[in-house]
Amino acid sequence: MSVLYPLQFKTIYKDKIWGGKKISTILHKDFGNLPNCGETWEISGVKSDISIVSNGELKGESLTDLLEKYKGDLVGNKVYNHFGDIFPLLIKFIDANEDLSIQVHPNDTLAKERHNSFGKTEMWYVVQADEGSTLISGFNRELTEAEYLDKFNRGEINDILNREDVKEGDVFFLPAGRVHTIGKGLLIAEIQQTSDITYRIYDFDRLDDKGNKRELHTQEALAAIDYKHYPEYKTKYQPLDNQAVELVTCPYFTTSILHFTHNTAKDYSNLDSFVIYICLEGDCIIKYNNVNYPIKLGDCLLLPKIINQVELLTVNGFKILESYIP
Repeated sequence: MSVLYPLQFKTIYKDKIWGGKKISTILHKDFGNLPNCGETWEISGVKSDISIVSNGELKGESLTDLLEKYKGDLVGNKVYNHFGDIFPLLIKFIDANEDLSIQVHPNDTLAKERHNSFGKTEMWYVVQADEGSTLISGFNRELTEAEYLDKFNRGEINDILNREDVKEGDVFFLPAGRVHTIGKGLLIAEIQQTSDITYRIYDFDRLDDKGNKRELHTQEALAAIDYKHYPEYKTKYQPLDNQAVELVTCPYFTTSILHFTHNTAKDYSNLDSFVIYICLEGDCIIKYNNVNYPIKLGDCLLLPKIINQVELLTVNGFKILESYIP
């Protein structure tokens, strides 16, 4: 078998009714003849969209093939024993040229029961935000299912939703069950469980390209929704230069932000997991075994578990998200 090294993958482009052009104009990714691009899937183990290696000796291999061949050497023994040949995280960029639908995702228990799937807990990092952009996360008051359904049936659902003003660098953690939507004007990096299950609650009466309203999942959503109210929906963190700052940790992933103005080194010897880098700003070279692996804004890279130490080199500084399974 080939020796594992830092891996990059072919971007998967998704045309969405609400998508725009920022994938091209800001991230400099070519989505070809699509009318717009709402999402890119950068690293995916979803069965319908398995990522394909784009660099090095393993170019052309699928992520599933790599898991079958390398097992714990790729993802860590603990991760492989739990997830097997399913890669546990899905990494995306999302460009909302219009508001996305108001939606909710089921937790592991409900997703397993209904869809034989994992649930969908996720987090967002705001890469770019137009002036005045907002998003929805959770409710603005405590509700019962009956109260929620009454508001829904009256067409007053917007009255109970928590809307947040958003700027570049904001972080939102969205556990399964939290009602949410990404608002118009936002470019977001998303880290989530490997699941593509979404219950659409409300879609602003939009029509698709055939003149039809998109399907809603009103009844399915009722058992999935967390009706509690929380005092804080935006993740508070203190940005610091030249050290890792943890943003989110949960059973499914831990994500930190690394904003460095100079070269540094990382040691993952004590971590029984792969590591994913998502480049948000600047330029970074991941140096491993005297080979350079450059990444820039919009690029993602997977460090297999067997890579314990890397150098992060830069000319003008870099900002990256670092994610792994805790």
